[in-house]
Amino acid sequence: MRKFLLILIPLFSLGVLSLNAQQKLKCESFRKAKQGTYVIAHRGAHNGIPENSLPAYQKAIDLGCDFVEIDVRTTKDGKFVSVHNSTVDNYVNGTTGKVSDMTLAELKSLDIGARIGENWKNTRIPTFEEILALCKGKIGIYLDLKDAPVQELMNIIRKYNMESDVIWYVPSKYLLEMSNVDEMFGNSFIMPDPKKEENLPNVIKTLNPCVVATDMGVLSKDFVKTSQNAGAKVFVDEDKGTEVEWKQILKWKTDGIQTDDPEKLIKFLKNKH
Repeated sequence: MRKFLLILIPLFSLGVLSLNAQQKLKCESFRKAKQGTYVIAHRGAHNGIPENSLPAYQKAIDLGCDFVEIDVRTTKDGKFVSVHNSTVDNYVNGTTGKVSDMTLAELKSLDIGARIGENWKNTRIPTFEEILALCKGKIGIYLDLKDAPVQELMNIIRKYNMESDVIWYVPSKYLLEMSNVDEMFGNSFIMPDPKKEENLPNVIKTLNPCVVATDMGVLSKDFVKTSQNAGAKVFVDEDKGTEVEWKQILKWKTDGIQTDDPEKLIKFLKNKH
């Protein structure tokens, strides 16, 4: 028995090393930042443009952003659309209701551009497939899962051959409850949010992510250092979106910023470099 264990232990160690090596290779394949710091366009580049719309995502592509953040919800008839709020109340005139209570056809009949301006009349809520078709080969997808099943979205992502282009924002507590994270998310990238810095070491140890998410209420020099020492990048949601705040984020060597003003951030980064 002792001889068997002596043989088994090195084999087990090789298996662990192999898994760690695979994860390292996966993290090394993560897309490179165009400006040195990743620019994530929150709900697309939506200044003066309907948020979460194809024009907002196209603007982010034109600006040279690294990722567009999209919010995915499920319609009454099981289709997937990008809408941040659970209702359409704030996006259209004269219509209210939950996204989950409306069919795709009903949602497509809504004009989400009229409230923004004459130029954007007849802008429609995009489907998940329409967004992938627009973004493929041009920009990464920062997927904020609001109300949609992972497996069905993964099937669509694989259909477009975009697994390596997608990062999933998911609170770490949900990922830690899953027993098949690697199998479920495949070659896409999970981006756990530990919520509190004290949770970060366990999140990194258990999930071994290539990137973690946080906000300005949690971000610190130590948060970034702990993550990067473990091989994980850090993406932060801006709060005020000012140059003073961006300077602090960069001072802590944070890897990426999710912003509501990507055009201004890109100009800031270019001037900074």
